[in-house]
Amino acid sequence: MSDLRQPKRLADYQIPAFVIEQTRLRVELHPTATRVQSELVFRRQSAGPLWLDGQALTLISIELNGQPLQQTEYQLNDKGLMITDPGASGSLQLVTEINPEQNTALEGLYLAEGVYCTQCEAEGFRRITYYPDRPDVLSVFTTTLVADTVQLPFLLSNGNKVATELLADGRTAVTWHDPFAKPSYLFALVAGDFDRLADRFTTAGGREVELEFFVEKGKGSRAGFALSSLMRAMRWDEQRFGLEYDLDRYMVVAVDFFNMGAMENKGLNIFNSKYVLADDVTATDRDYFNIESIIGHEYFHNWTGNRVTCRDWFQLSLKEGLTVFRDQEFSADMASATLTRIDAVKLIRTAQFAEDASPMAHPIRPPQVLEMNNFYTVTVYDKGAEVIRMLQTLLGRDGFTAGHSLYLQRHDGQAVTCDDFVQAMQDATGQDLTQFRRWYSQSGTPELTVSSQYDPDRQQLRLQLRQHTAATADQLSKLPLVIPVKIEILQPATGRRQQQLLVLSAESAEFLFDNIADNPLVVWLEDFSAPVKLHCQYTAAQWLSIAELASNDFARWDAMQQYWSQLLQQTIAAAELPTLSPALLALYRRWLQQPLADLALTAELLQLPDFDSLAEQYQQIPVEALVQALDSLQQQLATALYEDWLACYQRLTVTPYVYEQTQVGCRALRNLCLSYLVHGAAGAALMQQQYHSADNMTDRLAALRCGQLAGVAETAALLKDFAARFADDVQVLDKYFNLVVSSPKAQVFAAMVQLTEHPAFSWKNPNRVRAVYGAFSQRNPAQFHRADGEGYRLLADVVGRLDQVNPQLAARLITPLLSWQRYDQQRQQILIALLQQLAKRSDLSDDLYEKVSRSLV
Repeated sequence: MSDLRQPKRLADYQIPAFVIEQTRLRVELHPTATRVQSELVFRRQSAGPLWLDGQALTLISIELNGQPLQQTEYQLNDKGLMITDPGASGSLQLVTEINPEQNTALEGLYLAEGVYCTQCEAEGFRRITYYPDRPDVLSVFTTTLVADTVQLPFLLSNGNKVATELLADGRTAVTWHDPFAKPSYLFALVAGDFDRLADRFTTAGGREVELEFFVEKGKGSRAGFALSSLMRAMRWDEQRFGLEYDLDRYMVVAVDFFNMGAMENKGLNIFNSKYVLADDVTATDRDYFNIESIIGHEYFHNWTGNRVTCRDWFQLSLKEGLTVFRDQEFSADMASATLTRIDAVKLIRTAQFAEDASPMAHPIRPPQVLEMNNFYTVTVYDKGAEVIRMLQTLLGRDGFTAGHSLYLQRHDGQAVTCDDFVQAMQDATGQDLTQFRRWYSQSGTPELTVSSQYDPDRQQLRLQLRQHTAATADQLSKLPLVIPVKIEILQPATGRRQQQLLVLSAESAEFLFDNIADNPLVVWLEDFSAPVKLHCQYTAAQWLSIAELASNDFARWDAMQQYWSQLLQQTIAAAELPTLSPALLALYRRWLQQPLADLALTAELLQLPDFDSLAEQYQQIPVEALVQALDSLQQQLATALYEDWLACYQRLTVTPYVYEQTQVGCRALRNLCLSYLVHGAAGAALMQQQYHSADNMTDRLAALRCGQLAGVAETAALLKDFAARFADDVQVLDKYFNLVVSSPKAQVFAAMVQLTEHPAFSWKNPNRVRAVYGAFSQRNPAQFHRADGEGYRLLADVVGRLDQVNPQLAARLITPLLSWQRYDQQRQQILIALLQQLAKRSDLSDDLYEKVSRSLV
C-alpha cells in the first residue's frame, strides 16, 4: 500500500507565527445552519502567515480590523484559511456556518437526540470556526450562545456565566467567560434540556464552588454518586497534591452520543453517560468504581492538562499518562489499593503489550503520526502512567510530590513538553534522570530475565538481572532502560523477610545480599514496579509458595498468574490438556474454606487468567489450544472443588446492596463461586435463584454472565427477561448486548444481526456499536478468532461501514485485526486479505488509513 498522505512529525515542530490573546465567539444554534461569529485578537510572535485551520465550514464573511477582506487577500482551501500579511497585531472577524445535524463523526459541534454538544480534542475546534487549532495557542475565551431557551433551557460553556439577555426575537443569549487562557481543544459548548443536580464545595482556601451535573431528563437521581465522587476527588487533590479548584463553578454534562469516556474541558466536563449515571438497580460494582475513577481523572486534568497543557500532540502523555497515574492513586485510596493495581496491570499485560507487539507499536511520546486521533492509545495513557509511577518509585513519594509541585509552579499557564516534566523532577530531587528519559522515546516491552544463587556456607544470595527489548515495528535498535525492580526476599524456614528496590540501568547487573540464614525465595517485581515481561525459572511449587507467603498482596496474585501461565505453556507445548495438581487443589481449598480478610483479593487469587493475558506469552498465539485449555481448567476446578465452591457460596451472606469495599469483596467472591457452580448439576437452579432474588445489578448480571459463558440452556429465558425489564434504559441494554455477543456458540453471529435490529441500536451511537462489535472482538475469543475467519470478516465489514459515519470509532474498532502476524498462516491470509480490501478504498479516512497502511508494511 503506497503512502500518499504525509504524516506530521515531532521533529518539524515550530512555534506558531501568531498568538491569539482574546477569542470572542457568538454561536447562534440551529440544527442545520448554526452560525458562528468569531473575533480573534492576535499578535505576531515569529515570521510567517496567519494560518487558521478549518474543516467542513462555510465561510460567510471575513474582516480584518473591521474592514472586509477581498478574496485576493486570503487563501482558502479544505484544510483552512491563510492570511499572508495581517500585520503585527490586530483583530480578525469571521462568520462561518456549520451543520451540526449532519456531523455523525461527533467531532466539533454536533446535534444528537436534541442536544448540541462539542468534542474538540484533539482537532475538533476547526469544525466550528477557522482557528489556529493547536495546543500551544492559548487564548482567553468569551462565548455567547444564542438559542430558543424553551427548547434549549440550558446554554453552557467554559468558565463563569457573566450575562443573560432576552433578545427581541424571543431567543436568549447567555455569555460565559473563562479567565484562564486555554487552547481550543479545551473549548466546550452544550445546549439542551436536562435534569440538574447541584451542590456546593468549599475549597481548603475558602472558595465556594457551585457543582452542577446535567443529565438526561428523568435520570437526575442517578447522578448522585458521580457528584459525591467529584467532591471526594476535589478534597483528595487538595490533601495529596495541594491543588485547589480555581473557578466559581464546575459543571458536568452527561450525553449518550460521545466518542470518548469523558473530556476535561475547562469548567465544563462532558461525559459519556455510562460514566455518570448509576444506581443499585442499573449499575454494577465495576460501574461505580469506573465512575469514581473517571470523574477523578477529568477533575485532576484541571491542573495536569488544563492549567499546564501540551506544547504539541506528540506530548499527549504529558497530561494523560500523568493524570491516569493520579486517578489510579485516587482510586487506590478510595477503594482497594491492591485491586486497583491489579486492574491497571491487567490492562498493561493485555492491550498495551499487544500494542507493543503490533504494527502500531510506538513510544509514549511518538515521533510522528498521520491522524492525531490515533494518539489516544493504551501506550500513551497507561504505559505513560507506569512511567510516572516508576518516577515515584525511584524518587520516593516525597520527592515525586516535590517535583510535581515544581512542575506546576514553573509552567502554570504554559504549553510544555514531557522533557519539562522530567526536568522538574530532576531539579526538585537532584537525581540525574538523563537515562530515564529513554522511556519516553523508546517503544516496545522490555523483557527482564532474573535468576538467583544461594551460598549456604557464606549465607549469601546473589541475584542476576538482565534486560532486553526486542525490535518493534517502528524501531530496530534499543538501548538499556532504567528499570526499578522491587523485590521481597522470603526465608520460609525462619519466617524472615526483607524488601528491597533494585535499579537495573545496564544490560545486566548482579546484586549481593549477606546474612541470608536459610535458602530464600525471591519475590520479583512487586507491585509491577516496571512495565516489563518477567522471565523467572520457578517451579510450580515455588509460585504457589509465593502466592501463599508473600507479604505483598499484588505479588500473591501475580504468582498465581505466573503459575497458570507456566502450566499452560508446558501443556500446550506438549499438545496436552492441563491437569490440576494436588498442591493447587489444596491451596484453593484453604482459600475457599478460610478466605483472606480481603474477599475481593481472594476472588482474584482463585480466578483463572483470561485469554488475552495468556496470549501475550506467545509470538504466535495458539488460539484453539488456549481456548480448550481454559475450558478444561474451568471444568476441572468446578468438578474437583464443587463442594467447596458451594459451601463458600452459601456461607457468603447476601445483604441489602451498598457500594462499599467489604460488600464489593463479598459479591466478587460469591459470584466467582457461582461461575464454577453453573457447571454442576445444581448450577441452573442457583443461577436462576440469584438472578430473580438479586436486589442489585452486580449479582443479577453475574448470574447471566455465568450462565451465558457456561452454555446453560436456561440462560436464554433470563436474558429475554433482562432485555424486557430494562427495555427503556440504554445503559443497561448495552450490558445486555455485551452478554449476547459473549456467547461462545456459533449462533452468536445470528444473534448479532438481531441486535442491530433492536430499537435501541444505532450505527451513529458509539456506545451501541461498541456494546456489540467491540465486545464481540474483545470478549469472545472462541468465535472472533474462528479458523474460518467469519469473526474477522464481520468486524472488517463493520469497520468499513463505520468509516463513513464515524472515522474515530472505525479506527478504534479495527485494532484486533491489525496484529495478523500473531496468528497461524491460515488466519494470517484471511486477515491480510481483509486489510488489503480496506486499503483499496479511495474514500478511507486518515484515521483508518494510517492503521491499515502501517499494518501492511
